[in-house]
Amino acid sequence: MKPLRVLHVPYSVGGNPQGLARAERELGLESVSVVFAPGPYAYEADEVLAEPGVGRLRYSLRRARLLARALGQFDVIHFNFGRTLMPARLAYSDLPLLRRLGKTIAVTFQGDDVRRGDVARRLGGRSLPVVVPENYPASVDTERRRRVEAFDRHADLIFYLNPDLAHVLPERARFMAYAHAAAPSEPPAERGDGTFVVVHAPSDRTIKGTAHVVAAVDALRAEGVDVRLELVEGLPNVEARAAYARADVAVDQLNAGWYGGFAVEAMAAGTPVVAWIRDDDLGVLDQGMREALPVVRADPDSLTSVLRDLLASGRPALHELGRRSWSYVSEWHDPLRVAAAVTAAYEEAVERKRGDAR
Repeated sequence: MKPLRVLHVPYSVGGNPQGLARAERELGLESVSVVFAPGPYAYEADEVLAEPGVGRLRYSLRRARLLARALGQFDVIHFNFGRTLMPARLAYSDLPLLRRLGKTIAVTFQGDDVRRGDVARRLGGRSLPVVVPENYPASVDTERRRRVEAFDRHADLIFYLNPDLAHVLPERARFMAYAHAAAPSEPPAERGDGTFVVVHAPSDRTIKGTAHVVAAVDALRAEGVDVRLELVEGLPNVEARAAYARADVAVDQLNAGWYGGFAVEAMAAGTPVVAWIRDDDLGVLDQGMREALPVVRADPDSLTSVLRDLLASGRPALHELGRRSWSYVSEWHDPLRVAAAVTAAYEEAVERKRGDAR
């Protein structure tokens, strides 16, 4: 049987679609990642439509050709961040066409493509819509509900990367671990002596809770703790990952209830991670993943004390936690493991379509 031809489009949010495409190729699929425009962190896609110097007309032609390729050359179209190939005024209108032509449609939701304020308020407790309600007005909730309904009607497979999204997606949706950061084959070496380094890499300071991270490190310095904060912002991914590997502790997001791609990359480098984890949402995880989770829990109120205790434990203890974190990423975020599960889902959906067509 010919290998499946998979098209990953249209964005590079967090590098996940690119990592998944690479891993699928290693498993024998003919997978290609195409993005409309380069992202801010230089995650490498196989093709970029809006390269420097490409004018509007040429870009529009490239988008039209990409749709033609999707219709003619691929078995599976895997959308990410809840977007399709069509412009906003024609949003999701390509989905029924792809479906009529027998294409298998997959989508991966990543966070604020579908997260809704009304649902968060109903659930109660801490969450992004509670912390930054101005980002989740009724109009946004309406559009995100429409997005989910469109994909639920037409997509064969629905995946999501953040556990809280299970509250806004159909029951058939499946949790997927981030697949963009493979851990090195060798476990990390112990860090050297000297000033402790806390690294934080906010894509959005308000959403990530950066002010609390700055305040916590300042408070520890005022107590006499030999620590400094390294804020990593706007760097290409390769340079950013080098900074994560030099740090003693990484603080990820404090408002979302889960960890992001930055945390995966830090753990892959053997750096312990602190984040706020919403335990009520973890039922969607594999039990083994849930039990192995090495992320140290902290919220804005407890962050200073959590960091104080971590640094006071000393570098040998931090190194051991870093090794556990590296092992966790090696197992649960191994791109090949994730890609194998996704590939099995593709194959099942494709075979089901072929059976229906007979």
